Amino acid sequence: MVQQHRVQICVRMLLLALCVHLTSAAAGTLKVEGTPHGGGDTISHLLTLVQRLEALLVQGNSSDVSLRVETPNAEEVKVIQAHSLVLSLQSAVFEEMLLNRNSSSLVLKESSDCAAVFDKFIRYLYCGEISLHLEQVTPLHKLASKYRVQGLQLSITQYMTQNLARNSPSGHVVGWYEYALQAGDVTLRDSCLQYLAWNLSSVLQSGEWTTISSHLLMSLLPHSDLVLQSEMELFTALEAWIIQNEPDGLTAENALRAVRYAMTSPRELFHLQTQSSVLDRYQESVRDLLYMSFQFHSASPLQMAKYFEVNCSLFVPRNYLSPVWGSPWVISNPTRDDRSMSFQTQLGPSSHDASKRVTWNALFSPRWLPISMRPMSTEAGTMQPTRVEGGLPCIIITPATSSADFAGVNFQKTVLVMAQQQGKVLVRHVYTFHQSTEKNRDFLTEADLYRQMSGYLIDGSLYLHIVVKPLYQTLITSKN
Repeated sequence: MVQQHRVQICVRMLLLALCVHLTSAAAGTLKVEGTPHGGGDTISHLLTLVQRLEALLVQGNSSDVSLRVETPNAEEVKVIQAHSLVLSLQSAVFEEMLLNRNSSSLVLKESSDCAAVFDKFIRYLYCGEISLHLEQVTPLHKLASKYRVQGLQLSITQYMTQNLARNSPSGHVVGWYEYALQAGDVTLRDSCLQYLAWNLSSVLQSGEWTTISSHLLMSLLPHSDLVLQSEMELFTALEAWIIQNEPDGLTAENALRAVRYAMTSPRELFHLQTQSSVLDRYQESVRDLLYMSFQFHSASPLQMAKYFEVNCSLFVPRNYLSPVWGSPWVISNPTRDDRSMSFQTQLGPSSHDASKRVTWNALFSPRWLPISMRPMSTEAGTMQPTRVEGGLPCIIITPATSSADFAGVNFQKTVLVMAQQQGKVLVRHVYTFHQSTEKNRDFLTEADLYRQMSGYLIDGSLYLHIVVKPLYQTLITSKN
């Protein structure tokens, strides 16, 4: 009863202070807005209210609680004069702490990084806004999570997922991933992992690469959707990571076994065996993979399947940006009309197929309609593509010719959609065609290609990169 009486007195004092401030502000700016359906007018002093709330915090007027923020070693103590009503309204954690307190102050133990931004966190509780910097978002997210301020927590997660491409001195995506893993923020964790996978080639060249944990490393390496120049680029970066971090033997062996050596040429394999100090140290751990890779290049895939169990990722390409496996495609003014292009890829990753090429035709339509929805041309009597507002963006990729060499081979087509964020070109979306289809049904359905500043356009153009991944049927089917 005593505690409830104290809270009631505090509420009355705070409301009285606000009334005094708002009364003095009534002669200020008056915002009159008509309400719909003739329901009268609205006078709004919301901005003034926020300003007065901030003044209460800054000046400490009518404060009824002192927040004593201490770091673990009590090296720094920060005292903030606050109001129980505001804290209780914004945070259930604060409400419970205030109901159970025995004095006019609350002692809060915070880490050094959280203590440094605690005043910004409290200001948000009063004003509903906060300024963010890359180096501050993690401790602010920690505070929002700890005190269960869900609106701020979700908004910071959204900010982080939208600013993965921001430039920072030492990189921040890896650190955000590790934090998300620790905090159990699945949305942020998956966004960071996807960003790293889709932009791995640029990540490998950054200083952030050697700072990743072994857990993150082993989360990335098994993925077939990694976007990079070649498998050799990945091995070179992995070798640098092992030299820099000196992991335990089991971690190094598992990482090296995740490399798809069959996707490198015999010449590159020989170079690795004779020149790589890391591979020299762990060669026994990957000897079987190297042997299978040399065999893969020395015989036809059909012969290979007769003697080896080849139903494994070793023989599955990733999303390689090398011209051997695809082509970039820049489409200016993409909403104007249909466009087409042709390009060539190697038939398969085996050296047995190195001299064989497949020619591909690609068609992009900004407003594609299925045949059943196209009007019939009365003159020619044939179905003609019609650009109608109801159509959706579509890309179709087909081989220009058929060949007996295609027997037992499926081609998985992947389209990378590039975007520019914070001045950096990155992969915004990856669309994968099922092996038996020629087009992707969901291609750019959420993109606004008509808006010049669309997040899917770079200087008004659509930047694509088409990757064709050959998959041998016999290689992905176990022998009887």
